[in-house]
Amino acid sequence: MIYADQRWIGEHGIGRVARSILAELSYQPVDLRTNPANGLDPLRLTFALRRLTPKDVFFSPGYSCPLFCPAPYVFMIHDLNHIDRPENSSPMKRIYYATILKDACYRAAQVLTVSEFSRHRIIDWAGVEPDKVVNIGGGVGAEFSPDVVPYELSFPYLLCVSNRKGHKNELRTVQAFARARLDLAIKLVFTGDPSEELECAIEHYGVAHRVHFVGRIPDKDLPSLYRSAQALVFVSLYEGFGLPVLEAMACGIPVVTSNTSALPEIAGDAALLVNPESIEEIREAIERVVNDDLLRDEMRVRGMHRASQYNWTAVTKEVRKVISRFE
Repeated sequence: MIYADQRWIGEHGIGRVARSILAELSYQPVDLRTNPANGLDPLRLTFALRRLTPKDVFFSPGYSCPLFCPAPYVFMIHDLNHIDRPENSSPMKRIYYATILKDACYRAAQVLTVSEFSRHRIIDWAGVEPDKVVNIGGGVGAEFSPDVVPYELSFPYLLCVSNRKGHKNELRTVQAFARARLDLAIKLVFTGDPSEELECAIEHYGVAHRVHFVGRIPDKDLPSLYRSAQALVFVSLYEGFGLPVLEAMACGIPVVTSNTSALPEIAGDAALLVNPESIEEIREAIERVVNDDLLRDEMRVRGMHRASQYNWTAVTKEVRKVISRFE
């Protein structure tokens, strides 16, 4: 019997990965309703899995791992941003990774991840054998399509799918947008609500009337929000995969993204790649993607082709292949 940690399902990056994989996997849910990201979760999970047998397999589509498990277990580490990015780290997170998570990499039957960037980073950090970590990739749901109904905003816009975390590089995005030579009717749209820091930056650069926050967007409305955008600007400093890049491409939208971490691996030649620490490179790419119609058309074609190479059925097939070794 396969037991899986369904608690990771939600309306966020890992949540969409978990929902997409588990939707195509036959499994028994773990009997827990607590937050899997809580520091005490390894203890709770150990207790919940205590009656498993060596003939069972436990699978987690997120970072949750038991301190001990009588069955083989397979879990996912999407990236190491909590230790690689200082703005997302803390002493407690570093201790957790150095003790609980690193030990789990040794004890697990297999560790799964979503890109070659993350795979090599995990191998180097954990010190495990290369064949212990498997890149299963990521996917794009069929709901992301150029045929979706456009989102109802009354102005043209560049879209930034983000969450106010420092590594999302929003301050440079705002500064580059403020400097870009664009039609003043074009706005910059952020998902989520503004933080005080971001609001201050928007005021400082004189674009308060040209930046709009749409609040929390349900997953069902996200394809429409992509589809109506002039382009996606996703110049994150660090991503283990970067779902917004492929989701925007699948909707026929040009993408400006970073040339660091997993993003060039995922985007291939279908996006404009920039140094995310260079405001001038971001500005120039924004201007090109908005003002060059021929480039936009070429990027749409390349992007849709690129996105078509990623699907959740193939990802789940890889997960099943790994799990079947231990059943």
